[in-house]
Amino acid sequence: MIAFLIRRIIQAVTVLLAVSLITFGLFFLVPKLTGSDPAALFAGRVTNPDALNGIRIKLGLNHPLLQQYWDYLGGFFHARHFDDGPDKTTCSWPCLGYSFKNDLSVGHLIADRFPVTLSLAIGAPIIWLVTGVTVGRISALRPRSMADRASMLVALAAISLPVYFTAAVLRLFVVYDWHWLPDINYVGFTHDPVLWAKNLLLPWISLATLYAASYARFTRASMLDVLNEDYIRTARAKGLPERTVINRHAMRPVGTLIITLFGMDVGALMGGAILTESVFGLPGLGKLGYDAISQHDLPIIMGVTILAAFFIVVANVVVDMLYAVIDPRVRLS
Repeated sequence: MIAFLIRRIIQAVTVLLAVSLITFGLFFLVPKLTGSDPAALFAGRVTNPDALNGIRIKLGLNHPLLQQYWDYLGGFFHARHFDDGPDKTTCSWPCLGYSFKNDLSVGHLIADRFPVTLSLAIGAPIIWLVTGVTVGRISALRPRSMADRASMLVALAAISLPVYFTAAVLRLFVVYDWHWLPDINYVGFTHDPVLWAKNLLLPWISLATLYAASYARFTRASMLDVLNEDYIRTARAKGLPERTVINRHAMRPVGTLIITLFGMDVGALMGGAILTESVFGLPGLGKLGYDAISQHDLPIIMGVTILAAFFIVVANVVVDMLYAVIDPRVRLS
């Protein structure tokens, strides 16, 4: 098990290095190859040659590309200093870059927004996992029944609706027309747990609606396949209770597939839910990345991209570990 874990960690580190190299290349190497000036991208509307030269020096763009990448990579492990004559800017560890448009380190901005995204990633997955798997299981146990047809029809409609449309409709009716919940204004969990949950309930439901529909359809299809297997018929022929057949024999292989799907979805969500955060005005990582794109703030875009890749890689490792615990054959492969 330890050897299996070490192999997965080495693979994860390799993937993250590759992502950092690709991200750095997209934002620094490609503009140079196309004849563009990366300093001009950072400067925005500044066209003064002296100002552009100062930006090159401060960002280290006057150094060879290999040294630039090495400095960029080193910021993940220690603080960096951006110098421009008497002006010195310090980017504290972990330095994912420095946003000169906001005059703040990317790490500081991410740390400030991360609790909002983490709050979304705590509540929404629980709702969509419980709801989706429960509905899918009921549909699979009663195929072609009225409940099955109705639930799959609702699931198909939920999948077809974009998340920003669902979020906007929920906010319109629940907040403004019916006044069931207050308007969305994020409050930290430590400040007021009840108000924290009230403000996040609609974003949770908006995200969970789309995912729960997918999980319901996936669970139903997987269970129908499993219930037709020979070992399920054998278990029933041996006189085992139907609950034991379903919970112990049918749900185990389905659960293995759901773990994979759930791990990837949560890992991707940790990188920020751009549409949901934008509709509800939540100051999370997705909103931070969206604003950075509109402002052409490259350091923030790079930092959010690296962080999103990190969470997806970590989710892969965790899923592999759970696989190894559930199925010993994975450790031997």
